[in-house]
Amino acid sequence: MTDAPSAPAVLVEGLRKTYGATVAVDDVSLAVEHGEVLGILGPNGAGKTTTVESIAGLRTGDAGRIRVHGLDPWTQRDALVRVLGVQLQSSALQPKITVREALELWTAFYDDPVPWGDLTDALGLTEHLDRRFLDLSGGQQQRLSIALALVGRPRVAILDELSTGLDPRARRDVWRLVRDLRDRGVTVLLVTHSMEEAQELCDRIAIIDAGRVRALGTPDELVRTGTAATIVSFEVPGRADLDVLRGLDGVTTVRVDDRRVVVEGAEDVVLAVLAALDAQRVVPQRLRVAAGSLDTAYLDLTTTLTEETA
Repeated sequence: MTDAPSAPAVLVEGLRKTYGATVAVDDVSLAVEHGEVLGILGPNGAGKTTTVESIAGLRTGDAGRIRVHGLDPWTQRDALVRVLGVQLQSSALQPKITVREALELWTAFYDDPVPWGDLTDALGLTEHLDRRFLDLSGGQQQRLSIALALVGRPRVAILDELSTGLDPRARRDVWRLVRDLRDRGVTVLLVTHSMEEAQELCDRIAIIDAGRVRALGTPDELVRTGTAATIVSFEVPGRADLDVLRGLDGVTTVRVDDRRVVVEGAEDVVLAVLAALDAQRVVPQRLRVAAGSLDTAYLDLTTTLTEETA
């Protein structure tokens, strides 16, 4: 079975997975387009890893339906491995196997593998080819796991906590690799806790919490849904009536942070804040205006859920 030309690369419909009385995933539905990088964010225990492991065929859902390029990962596992590459958050190889041996072994599994030297060059592993797995640092083991996930030229790649344990330079290298995958039309599911990574790499982001998709959109769309789409900060030489600012339409928060007044709110609050200060004959000094961040939007969305379910 192959996917129809118009079908998503990955389709998840009504996925549910329980462990005894614990509901890990509850009615998750996602459609991931060909060549899209979809970020999956959420707190620990939210159901992210269970979702991607179900997509990879490593877990079987209690309910729902999944298709990866038209294949059912729960019943067509042999065919799935030809189109899917997986780098899990925690994985280990035989301790004495070398980097070279692992790559040669994985290469033998595929009809048209990537020349693994290209991957070791891109991931900074070339000088470690003869080191055993047990002698690699955590970051080097992580990079080897990424190389093994990609050596089979997957059409879909699942990357779970891609940059865990990597130094800043190595992190930039693997980010470049993800962009190259997208440019070649590979679909990427990126599970991450890094807001910077998600904002840099992802076309869309799904926020999963308590086993459900709570928000889905582009990074910019999610930022706009947060309470701090715009952040205005300034110093005042005298006194200003902050309650007036708190009463402005679109303003969600006014606080004093290390002698700076910080106002958070909708995209159009800047002019209203400046007009209110002018009416008080207050001239703001060292004025700064910044767009809201994915960090703040994520905290808004997950905190709201916590309050609703408390």
